[in-house]
Amino acid sequence: MERVKVRLVMEERRRPDVYPAEVLADIDRIADLARPFLTAQELADQPDALRDTEVLLTGWGAPVIDAALLERAPRLRAVLHAAGSVKHIVTDAAWERGVVVVSAASANAEPVAAMTAAQILLAARGVQASRRVYLAERSLAASRVASGARGSVVGLVALGEIGRRVAERLRGTGVRMLAADPFASADTAAELGVELVPLEELFSDSDVVSLHAPLLPSTTGMIGAVLLERMPQDATLINTARGGLIDEPALIDVLSRRGDLTALLDVTATEPPASDSPLWALENVELTPHVAGSMGADRAGMGQLVCDELERLIEGRPLRHEITREALARTA
Repeated sequence: MERVKVRLVMEERRRPDVYPAEVLADIDRIADLARPFLTAQELADQPDALRDTEVLLTGWGAPVIDAALLERAPRLRAVLHAAGSVKHIVTDAAWERGVVVVSAASANAEPVAAMTAAQILLAARGVQASRRVYLAERSLAASRVASGARGSVVGLVALGEIGRRVAERLRGTGVRMLAADPFASADTAAELGVELVPLEELFSDSDVVSLHAPLLPSTTGMIGAVLLERMPQDATLINTARGGLIDEPALIDVLSRRGDLTALLDVTATEPPASDSPLWALENVELTPHVAGSMGADRAGMGQLVCDELERLIEGRPLRHEITREALARTA
């Protein structure tokens, strides 16, 4: 039987991390993986490269699956994306063709959840605030700012893939968990040990607020001055989701006036923030360069997920990480 024709197209820089030798060997075992591997630009320069391709494997730097690409790929029936959201690469033309779409977002979610849960527990213990006092006083008396996490209230904004994983990691730590998510069911919340509340109540009651909402027109800038001002004394805001969720001028204004608050920002509206952004100078802001997601060797988990899904596709078994048009419109 003829083997399925597969082509890998993504940026060269992160390709060895996402598709290391052992993952490529597994793909070669089950399919006819074309060489050389291409970038999106190289694909654009080779209009016949997808002529026989049935399954397209991608990652960061993937080509857009639009009508022009599909015209050059008459046999294409599936796109398996070894990264997060496929919103930016899948078009109406792909859905209308009936192309099967898979995302490795769940593999990318695990390191995000791990880092976020760690940050939440550190914040609940007052570690960041005590660090600032320690630096200023140079005395062990700064430990007075720290506390135990047990009994702290943690607010999760959205219970999607990552929010759920964070909640699972926090179970058993003694924190009380709230969540604001209009799509979450009472059963899901109960299973996670989370209490569903309105967003305003979450900000008013939480010692630590962690953002996990998707960036949509309806969520852009949703975290503004009114919500930020509701945060209790010494509360912490954590964002490992999307920088655009926060109204940054409002955040800067509130943090400038309320030195008791702390913001841990792994993402910002512009990455990196402008060199003259006050975010760099505010003592109660800690910036990290978008490192919560899969980094280095962790990225191989996404390539392995794609390989596993490719095998299921070839064998006609149900896929575990297929993305539908309806689900993408609702959450991506």
